[in-house]
Amino acid sequence: MKTSADPVRDYLCAVEREASALPADRRQELLADLAEHIEVTRAERPDAVIGEVLAELGDPRTIAATALAEAGNGTAWAAGAPARGGAGAPARRGKVHPLAPLLMLTLPFLLAAVLPDVPAAQLCSTLFRVAGAVLLCTSVHWTSVQKTTGVLLTAVLPTVAISIWVSADGAPSGDGPALFANLVTFALLAGTTAWLWRVRRA
Repeated sequence: MKTSADPVRDYLCAVEREASALPADRRQELLADLAEHIEVTRAERPDAVIGEVLAELGDPRTIAATALAEAGNGTAWAAGAPARGGAGAPARRGKVHPLAPLLMLTLPFLLAAVLPDVPAAQLCSTLFRVAGAVLLCTSVHWTSVQKTTGVLLTAVLPTVAISIWVSADGAPSGDGPALFANLVTFALLAGTTAWLWRVRRA
């Protein structure tokens, strides 16, 4: 079987072919959005395999069906958020800003660190971080792998580490070790949320 030397061109041609029922201007807008999304993704992730980038966008037939359905509703198609419910289903749109779950996963930790002896602060911190993890997992702005990595590094790992620290008999006492542990944890949270923000979908 003959393999194309330009999978991006083939992908865009397939979308154009499947979306032939769209008005010409809408079809060109769709293709331009897709091409821009691919270009930005490749610039942000230079090591990514192009096949994986195209797979993340979705099947050309599904994208075209979504664009056709939304054209009938008078709404604009958003690149990077293909429909997941099959042909003809409207695309999922992010109702929550991508910054919301990232802040909910990071800032409550500061509250808990500043007020370690206040039970209400600890409870609020936990609730906010759980809500942030749920919003991250249900967001359309990240892939499944990115969501899993984000939850593990911002919620699961810090919680396990803190639990071990509190329950361990040999944990260092005093403010110095606790402050160092808090700084390391916050650096992990900040680094992970910065990475999630950088790799988010448009």
